[in-house]
Amino acid sequence: MFQSQMLIDGRDLLPDEGRGRTAIIYNPANQEAVAQVAVGTRQDAQLALQAARRAFPLWSGTSSQKRAEILHEAAARVRERAEEIARLLTLEQGKPLKFARAEVLSSADVLDYYAEEGKRNYGQWMAGPHSRSIVLRQPIGVAALITPWNYPVDLLAWKVAPCLAAGCTFVAKPPSKAPLAATEFVRAVSQAGLPAGAANVVHGPGGEVGAELVDNPISGKIAFTGETATGRSIMAAAAAHIKRVSLELGGQSPFIVCADADIKAAAASAAQRAFSNMGQICISVNRIYVADEVAEAFTDELVRAAQRLKIGNGLDSDVDLGPMFSREQRDKTQEHVADALERGAELLCGGREPEGEAYERGYFFLPTVLCRADHKMKVMREETFGPVAPVMKFRGLEEALSLANDSPYGLAAYLFTSELKTALRMAEGLEAGGIGVNVNNVVDLQAPFGGWKESGLGRELGRWGLEAYMETKHIRLGM
Repeated sequence: MFQSQMLIDGRDLLPDEGRGRTAIIYNPANQEAVAQVAVGTRQDAQLALQAARRAFPLWSGTSSQKRAEILHEAAARVRERAEEIARLLTLEQGKPLKFARAEVLSSADVLDYYAEEGKRNYGQWMAGPHSRSIVLRQPIGVAALITPWNYPVDLLAWKVAPCLAAGCTFVAKPPSKAPLAATEFVRAVSQAGLPAGAANVVHGPGGEVGAELVDNPISGKIAFTGETATGRSIMAAAAAHIKRVSLELGGQSPFIVCADADIKAAAASAAQRAFSNMGQICISVNRIYVADEVAEAFTDELVRAAQRLKIGNGLDSDVDLGPMFSREQRDKTQEHVADALERGAELLCGGREPEGEAYERGYFFLPTVLCRADHKMKVMREETFGPVAPVMKFRGLEEALSLANDSPYGLAAYLFTSELKTALRMAEGLEAGGIGVNVNNVVDLQAPFGGWKESGLGRELGRWGLEAYMETKHIRLGM
């Protein structure tokens, strides 16, 4: 069985060290034990924070060119271990191996990007009649990085790379039930030439380890991806020390299909974004609004796309979808589907667990399409985080825009149309941090990613991601 170790001050802590607490990680496809992990405490988190603080002067004082060399080396080491890390990711999280591999390789790309972006931390020089002003951006200090289980490597890389490029050090808390791949990612990064203590990993529950990372005055920056309720708690706790926070929280993304859209392309895109990773994506398509005159044609295409998807163990080479991450996630999905049906929705496909011995021990659920959905239903109001695509008709663009914005969330929104005027009008009116027009993904490594409303605070990726780990300083020189 794989042994997952915490990393503190450049040293691996074995599961039987320290306080001796351990946990078993299970494969969601069959409930087989795949790893034993050390479970940390508040004291472990304190030790890691102290190590990061000791390492900060050395790392922040390292030139941006040298930091870039180390980050490029880190990317190379992640790529060298990509197959190993990807397999761990599939075993603990369930996603098909081909997508786990893509996630790990994407994380290496993020490291490479920020290696170069860190060199572009330019200051400003302003001349006045009697003075000169210099504006600098300098690293905040120690960052606490807290990440979820749906993309445990990629979403950690979004934080680790700009954090290190800015000159900060960090303590990462990977998800308690899926810490394996994330920990090995950080270990690969730490072995690229970082000073001891610059990169640390502590396993453990959010209420204990996560709370210490947020509460402790050593951490000057908190970067969190996860549920909105947890984000609120982090904001409240961080207020005690006025800490800098970046929060990427829940979503309930609308997908609008206009009457002039390419229906086949729109249906294929909606299916991919609604069902990939079993709908367990913060920017997943959660609710679909279709122009009345094309609703039947679109829904037929969507059902066909859903039924073509093959579900199974993520280690099988020919599957499109793995299991859901946990029994709790599947139960919530079933609850939302049942609620929709009770309130008048019609089930067009899925809505149940697949049949057969291969699925008996895993948390499998068939891709589900519902029609006649409305805003009284949980699937249209809450974040299901499951493979469900509810469809609702609209009769005009103003109605579609109103329905799409009728949500406390605002992370992503999607629109399919062939009219440029419609695309611009709707994109400007949609209340979300990322808008996809005729595409089903709003992530671009060079562009800002983050939410409006209750979907978060701050931005990741691009130069905005780097600036999130820096403080601005003005130096005025009298002449």
